[in-house]
Amino acid sequence: MDRVQCSRDLELAHHLQQEEDRKRRSEESRQEREEFQKLQRQYGLDHSGGYKQQLLRSMEREVNSGRMHPSEFHRRKADMMESLAIGIDDGKTKTSGIIEALYRYYQNAATDVRRVWLSTAVDHFHSSFGDKGWGCGYRNFQMLLSSLLQNDAYDDCLKGMSVPCIPKIQSMIEDAWREGFDPQGASQLNNRLQGTKAWIGACEIYTLLTSLRVKCHIVDFHKSTGPLGTHPRLFEWMLNYYSSEREGGPKVVCTSKPPVYLQHQEMQKLLKQDMEASNLKQLRKFVGNLKHKQYQIVAVEGVLTAEEKIREETAD
Repeated sequence: MDRVQCSRDLELAHHLQQEEDRKRRSEESRQEREEFQKLQRQYGLDHSGGYKQQLLRSMEREVNSGRMHPSEFHRRKADMMESLAIGIDDGKTKTSGIIEALYRYYQNAATDVRRVWLSTAVDHFHSSFGDKGWGCGYRNFQMLLSSLLQNDAYDDCLKGMSVPCIPKIQSMIEDAWREGFDPQGASQLNNRLQGTKAWIGACEIYTLLTSLRVKCHIVDFHKSTGPLGTHPRLFEWMLNYYSSEREGGPKVVCTSKPPVYLQHQEMQKLLKQDMEASNLKQLRKFVGNLKHKQYQIVAVEGVLTAEEKIREETAD
């Protein structure tokens, strides 16, 4: 009788253990799904639509709240459709004359600055209803490209080009993937950017620029090189990049170097700051301001020959 009871107890214990294991696996599976969905939402891969859908939904909310007149909604929608059809940014988030304004400011007003090196001319592009929360990488590319388009040295590879809208940039990156650039990165993004809110970073910018025959390289700052999580070597690199052309000379130097593309995982937080014309401090970043764990820079170096472009494609 005791043996029978013992057998039943063992059977019950085994059953309870199996049930516990099943519940644990089910809970782990649920947590994995939730984490995966969270990552999809975070990186714009949750099938919730892309730039066009977000812009329309945002404007509809503005109309419903009374902050936008219906006629304004239809006008902006028509402008958006035209911009998407031709693939060119409509310029509504663009501010020109940034470098010129900085030159005047540092030349005449900034008494606390000893030397200044400025990049070539660049237009600033800020986020819109359509890309708020995820478009920083695309906007940074627009800024960099706007500078290259104003530089005669890049006429050979960019002649006749205009600053593209965000969906067009997504299409251009997909075209570069199809050419064979960065197959690993393409796979991670399911070979698709159009119709998504997927973030892009230094690798996608490098891929796109290289496909356009713009010579560039990525500089990684994998870890802090200073106290309190700071990156003094990043600042040293930046100083050497811009100041190597001229030693001595005037206080404000206009270099022939284009701006660099600076990226970290939460870059949009840095670029979302309101830029008041009277508050230039927000444009200046000191060593203590940059404390993210890792940074990447894309630096433009010139124009690739057709043969060099093929070698870059093969290297990927």
